[in-house]
Amino acid sequence: MLDLLIKNATVVTLNSRREIIPRAAIAIQGDRLLDVGPMAALAAKYGTARRVIEADGQVVFPGLINTHTHSFQTLLKGLGDDRILPDWIAQMTSPSAAYLEAEDAYYAALLVGLEALHSGTTTVLDYMYAHPEPYLSDPVIKAFQELGLRAVFGRGMSDLGRRWGIHPRLVKDQESIQADSLRVFQRYHGSNQGRLRVWLAPGSVWGNSRENLIWLRRTASELKTGLTIHVSETPFDRRASEVTHGQADIDVLEAIGFLGPDVLLVHCVHLKEREIRLLKALDVRVSHNPVSNMYLSSGVAPIPRMLESQITVSLGTDGAASNNTQDMLETLKVTALLHKAHSLDPTVITAERVLEMATLDGARSLNWEDEIGSLEVGKKADLFIFNPGRNAKATPLHHPISTLLYSSSQANVQTVVIDGQVVLEDGAITTVNEARILREAQKVAERLARRAGTDRLAKRPWRALAF
Repeated sequence: MLDLLIKNATVVTLNSRREIIPRAAIAIQGDRLLDVGPMAALAAKYGTARRVIEADGQVVFPGLINTHTHSFQTLLKGLGDDRILPDWIAQMTSPSAAYLEAEDAYYAALLVGLEALHSGTTTVLDYMYAHPEPYLSDPVIKAFQELGLRAVFGRGMSDLGRRWGIHPRLVKDQESIQADSLRVFQRYHGSNQGRLRVWLAPGSVWGNSRENLIWLRRTASELKTGLTIHVSETPFDRRASEVTHGQADIDVLEAIGFLGPDVLLVHCVHLKEREIRLLKALDVRVSHNPVSNMYLSSGVAPIPRMLESQITVSLGTDGAASNNTQDMLETLKVTALLHKAHSLDPTVITAERVLEMATLDGARSLNWEDEIGSLEVGKKADLFIFNPGRNAKATPLHHPISTLLYSSSQANVQTVVIDGQVVLEDGAITTVNEARILREAQKVAERLARRAGTDRLAKRPWRALAF
């Protein structure tokens, strides 16, 4: 008998034929998709199941994949407004990160996971670069395990960067960085029934020595795992790298042989044409974070040019200190609208292409495309059920992808399944006590702001104009 049968839904498969199947069913056995097809055929083939979800009038999508966030930053919402990147780092984010404790990291990761699930996100790459005290990776991973979320944990680090505003408590020696990175990988990579992977994640080129970057590249190859790093988010990143290393950040990575198909570069807003060609030639992947780029006035990444070059580009929210949400539905809409407005061309990117970026290209960016990113037989049962009838915003529904991108909200995400397990049902999280987490996270965030001295930023005067 089947474990789970979803029936009478419209299924947006994202398979190679990009089929959208009306009056369809999805058969799930264990953690895998056993069958996807017309309802009548699957009902005749399988009969019933231990659990049946009636999804008449609803749409099933592959789970969204957020390829870049910093979970600890969800405690900092609203403290970093109206700052350029260097000031945002030095005045708010770095001081806050310097006083992180295990409880902070745990509740922040729970918050990220809650918002991810409510927005149909089943996989998250958490880029944890703040390690002011030992073993802060562990509470983050514990939170993801409790939520049932699929995740890549990026063990981040900096062994340089004080001159650029990185707090001294966040700059660590290479020996301790390397020892703990190996510890985290050996303990957690492949854990949680395979839902948790560990990557190496240097915070920036200008925040790491060449020696450390070379060690990370070599170690990732030996461990057969991935690398992710911020690159050319703003002109500051390029200038800081030139001062630190004598070359712009992307040139440093090219020179040391860092780049390849196991590397996910984040932002890439200020790449030159030659550098775009380089990424294509080396099959490097990119995480585009449009809301963060707008929030920090970093600029508009040349995403249409990258897509034209057939570079794999996925989507990320970035940390909530430079976005203020973890809502991937919002990211979908902003991605489409930003590039239409910037190019003055409404055809430069389509709703369908943006959805591909958040699913198939997200899976490719994480080198997980053999198991997630589409609803196909044999892949993991990671999906969400979208109900347009839960609010007026999504009604009427004429085309499911258009509605998802332009007319949706978290209220429309009715059910989320990860690894065949229902982790959100009728809009409510099933794995943890959400109300209790929200109460505790508020208290934890307030205590962190007091410790870091950033609570003053919440009491800023009314500023109708910046001048």
